[in-house]
Amino acid sequence: MRLPRSGLFVFGVLLSVFRLAHSSTDKDFAKVRAVNLGGWLVVEGWIKPSLFDGIPNRDMLDGTQVQLKSVGLQKYLSAGDGGGGNLTVDRDAASSWETFKLWRISMNEFQFRCFNGQFLTASDGDVISATADSPGDSETFYIERNNTLLHIKLLNGSYLQVTDNNQLTSNYTSQPGWDDDMATFEMTIVANNLHGDYQLANGYGPEQAKSVLTEHRKNFVSGSDFLFMAQKGINAVRIPVGWWIAYDPDPPAPFIGGSLNALDRAFYWAQIYGLKCIIDLHAAPGSQNGMEHSASRDGSVDWPSEANIQKTLDVINFLAQSRYADNPYLLGIELLNEPSAAAVPLDTLVSYYKTGYQIVRSYSDTAYVIFCQRIGNADPMELYQAYLGATNTVVDLHYYNLFDPYFENLNATENIQFIYKNRLPQVQSLNHANGPLVFIGEWVNEWNVTNASQVQYQLFGNAQLEVYGEASFGWSYWTLKCNSVHWDYEWNIKNRYLIGGSLLISPSYMLLVAGCLMYLFSILT
Repeated sequence: MRLPRSGLFVFGVLLSVFRLAHSSTDKDFAKVRAVNLGGWLVVEGWIKPSLFDGIPNRDMLDGTQVQLKSVGLQKYLSAGDGGGGNLTVDRDAASSWETFKLWRISMNEFQFRCFNGQFLTASDGDVISATADSPGDSETFYIERNNTLLHIKLLNGSYLQVTDNNQLTSNYTSQPGWDDDMATFEMTIVANNLHGDYQLANGYGPEQAKSVLTEHRKNFVSGSDFLFMAQKGINAVRIPVGWWIAYDPDPPAPFIGGSLNALDRAFYWAQIYGLKCIIDLHAAPGSQNGMEHSASRDGSVDWPSEANIQKTLDVINFLAQSRYADNPYLLGIELLNEPSAAAVPLDTLVSYYKTGYQIVRSYSDTAYVIFCQRIGNADPMELYQAYLGATNTVVDLHYYNLFDPYFENLNATENIQFIYKNRLPQVQSLNHANGPLVFIGEWVNEWNVTNASQVQYQLFGNAQLEVYGEASFGWSYWTLKCNSVHWDYEWNIKNRYLIGGSLLISPSYMLLVAGCLMYLFSILT
């Protein structure tokens, strides 16, 4: 049935009422109540494992750590001192010198990176060494695989074999059989815990990766999710993006274009449902923490270099100038997510933050500039003491009762007490410090307590909502959707494991909607 014009008018009024009820007034944004859109525009395999299901040899992705043992000698391949000399095959047990990180070239071609960063190479005649600083054809090996057994050959067709004097050479010229022990190696996968954008794109290859990510970006987050969040009292979203978004639609390999268009859609949905957007640079060039959510290739932290920092500042400039600074639904730009305290020096980070602040401020006087605390052994006060910017600045803390041995054996009551006894005093102290506002930019209703009841989860969640609600800027839950249900905001709300207030139950809003519905009914009947 087609509505009469008067009906269409009232429908428009209702939409305006909904947007007004969830509009971002200054009063509303005295405190941010946000949800992270994790795993959407920056891939994290644990959030949606099925993204990786179609990759061949998916246990040999970029960054997978392997150890290789000669079947003939029953000794491990070793890069003595972590690299820099010839490879030997003389170790009875494997440790860091015997562990190699894979760089995947194709489903069967790989490069092997040593503990100190050098690559295995066949550039020195027949003897394999660990002396190449950067990989090319001489550092690329073709893998023939029979479960855990491998044959390894060069691109020229010669196979690797071990010698009786414990050397590794590339002069086995015929096709070895699986009973040719001197040319056969047993592979042990020590770690395969990187499942980010790099691993997905390189694992599938450009065409298939584009298909997989296009479908994912289209369907993982939708307008209906923004409606759901608005109905539950959420007034903002924190949107992780990768540095390659600035190069859309054709970012550097292996990254896949299309995330900029998806970010534009998020701003459109935010406009419809009255939410604000925080753009969070989650993955910087070279990786700022060596994790999959910073798109690290092999766990290395290579961001703290002049070239990578300048490239990152260019990304901030792109996001602020070219796209979103004048968008009324931009709440803020977070300059960098979770830089590593162990690998990113404070003075380097402070210099970057100060320059990034100036870039954002040159295009917007009102957008908040958000500085994330270093993860690891770092005190957030270090950022308050640095004077990073004069106006609308925020320090982002990530609070998890996870990822630290301290929390492994705490029971439900002890976890809840920790929120009140440890988190609350820190939030209150930082609230009263001169400088940036306080933002709990990531937290989750999950812990290490086994067999916890729904009531215990509710108490834990309510404690966090109460304490993090004290933060002067607000909080943001990690994350909207997740394969692990207690991390999944929508699942927690729908199943009442996390109980929070909703704007839709306020009396004034309900009366306003009821009145509009009655009027609409009267003119249509």
